Amino acid sequence: MVVASPTPVRHERVRTLGVPVVDLSQKRGRAAELIVRACEEFGFFKVINHGVPAEMVATMEAEAATFFALPTSEKQKAGPPSPLGYGSKNIGFNGDTGEVEYLLLHANPVAIAQRARAVCRRDPARFSCAVGEYVGAARELACTILEMLGEGLHLRNTGAIAGLVRDTESDSLLRLNHYPSCDGGDDKESEEEKENRDASNHHGCCRRKGSGVGGGGGRVGFGEHTDPQVITLLRSNDAPGLQVLSPPDGGGDGCGVWVPVPPDPAAFFVNVGDVLQALTNGRFVSVRHRAVVSSFKPRLSVVYFAAPPLHARISPLSEMVAPQRPCLYRSFTWGEYKKAMYSLRLAHNRLELFRQHPVAEQGDEQQHHLMN
Repeated sequence: MVVASPTPVRHERVRTLGVPVVDLSQKRGRAAELIVRACEEFGFFKVINHGVPAEMVATMEAEAATFFALPTSEKQKAGPPSPLGYGSKNIGFNGDTGEVEYLLLHANPVAIAQRARAVCRRDPARFSCAVGEYVGAARELACTILEMLGEGLHLRNTGAIAGLVRDTESDSLLRLNHYPSCDGGDDKESEEEKENRDASNHHGCCRRKGSGVGGGGGRVGFGEHTDPQVITLLRSNDAPGLQVLSPPDGGGDGCGVWVPVPPDPAAFFVNVGDVLQALTNGRFVSVRHRAVVSSFKPRLSVVYFAAPPLHARISPLSEMVAPQRPCLYRSFTWGEYKKAMYSLRLAHNRLELFRQHPVAEQGDEQQHHLMN
């Protein structure tokens, strides 16, 4: 498994495949069917005619661009990430690195207003307003999609999953990412980067064929991972870089294929998170994805992570469990899952720790350590 590092990408299985597209302007029942199918087969889809005003999106992107254009010394005043705040190259607490700088914010309006003072000292109210409006629209879109999922799954309470995100104590986040252009700089891997890469491989991370990304001269910006939350809504400018891992295609090696996602600034890209995979008892797939720095234009993305409250208890919904499909995951709170997440490398398969019968390779000793 490739971790985020400045290592140049090379010789890995990458294939152009169609990304599922859901038009929210079509009949709701049909759109719900398409969303369910995309979540089952791919764990990822593109949403068009989503109803989020283009002006609101442009304002949010302008605020992000303004922040990342600041001198490093000014940006660092909004950090270091703990995990919220400004970060550059270092991702998380366990040695993952990447060609990215980012600003991670809690989606709570009070938290946004407080952080705005450090992010935009000249006009924090302007930044707070732009982020607040964007978060509100993204949350509404996420909840609409989750309600349609409930309808498509024929849940007794079709709003049950969306209710986790609508809760006033929701732990949802917003992350602004800035990936530099691929400038053809030094491709040599430092000793520290090599140690980080080797450590990730040692921690139970299955390397795909090859050690890089698709024969180009790009670099890994944000390494292979799944998102831990319920669902993720991402939009970016017109620079490429996002890749998702398709399911194994029966080619014999059991590995999937990296699929480059063509950018579409007018659309939102949605992916299933770990929590939704658990809620659906594995019926939906929490898709593995990464960002690659392979363009001569910087890439800017805005990502909304729809999450439950910390105290929310997560377990497979009753409609998702049957004698022929027994319960795969034990009950856990979102707070417990976050604790485990922060103890692991970016590429680790965290959800395996919460299976009813954890896979043997994780080891009982490691699981006991993480859960206590």
